[in-house]
Amino acid sequence: MKICFWGDVGKALRGNTNGGGELQVALIAKALALGGHDVVIVDYETTEDFVTVDGIKVFKIKGWNNGIRAIRTFTHRLPRLYRSLKAQQADIYYGRIRDFRQIIVYLAARKVKAKFVLGLASNLDALNILMRLRYHHFLNFSGLWGIFNGILIEIVYPFLLRKADMVLVQHKGQKNILQKKHIKSTIFPNIFDLSRQPVINSNSHEDFIYVGELNNRKGLVEFFEIIKKAPLHSFKIVGQPSGKKGLAIYEKLKSYRNVSLLGRLSHYDTVSQIANSTALISTSPMEGFPNVFIEAWASGIPVLSLYVDPGNIIEKEKLGIIAHGNQLILLQELDKTKNTDEFAIRAKTYVENNHVLNNNKIKEIDSLFTLIYKNGK
Repeated sequence: MKICFWGDVGKALRGNTNGGGELQVALIAKALALGGHDVVIVDYETTEDFVTVDGIKVFKIKGWNNGIRAIRTFTHRLPRLYRSLKAQQADIYYGRIRDFRQIIVYLAARKVKAKFVLGLASNLDALNILMRLRYHHFLNFSGLWGIFNGILIEIVYPFLLRKADMVLVQHKGQKNILQKKHIKSTIFPNIFDLSRQPVINSNSHEDFIYVGELNNRKGLVEFFEIIKKAPLHSFKIVGQPSGKKGLAIYEKLKSYRNVSLLGRLSHYDTVSQIANSTALISTSPMEGFPNVFIEAWASGIPVLSLYVDPGNIIEKEKLGIIAHGNQLILLQELDKTKNTDEFAIRAKTYVENNHVLNNNKIKEIDSLFTLIYKNGK
């Protein structure tokens, strides 16, 4: 089969991902390529065509930045994206991340009589517009374009959820939400590439670590409150601030002696920092299945989450704590958390059995995409 992906994925293939969604696209593409399929990625950010060591072909979109800036999305970019996707003549087209441009992928797939697969990257992808307004649009306001972009997403994405030949969800919770809307889906857990896991010979386990963008959407205000209330603990922060609130808090954090601001790191260096931490802290109010959770567990590190427990995995597998929005519970856990061999073995075993990209996972993915190709809905 020939499977076509799209997006800003080239960086993730080279170990410098922009986000969790892009990383998962890269790993799914790798799994399919290792399974012997013809895998292509149409990448609007890359400046050159290239082929990875796994045989994934990455194609740039010529003239992507041409045209008048205010209108080039519609005069140049969308038409070029459509032509580039259609030219691949793939059997399956895969879209991930809530983006109105997924409609172009859908139209290209229908034009060449291919199957269209939509993968969820967040719980918000399955929830209703009121939840997206509260946890995304209102927190991600960026002028007239932000409003226009949000309106297009709200028109396009619910349509695609119902029209896709297959919807892939990250955990049971997302599946249950879609089931109530009479939308069929298949659980497809996030993939973890163990070959990219750094070898740690001596773990320091001295700091708590936060990984991700520093803004309201990721619960930065709550995380800042936790830091202020825990002066005896040390914290590492991997990520860059965004938005006025994020920049303001970031500046304040520079004066805290118990905080190390590491900025944006490569994926390898980020995982190295996680492995040398006491625990990963998450204060984001809304996620899907964060890759960083899996990376922590693969390092034998617990996750202390204020709000998010994807598919109730943290509670079910005892992989840390979920505070259910109560900061006091999380603060108390800072004093109690200890890194033990028993926990490390349990966490690593969970990742090995459910997420690691190995021969069994490659066969599982091959079977799923073969089924989509043959049957679809």
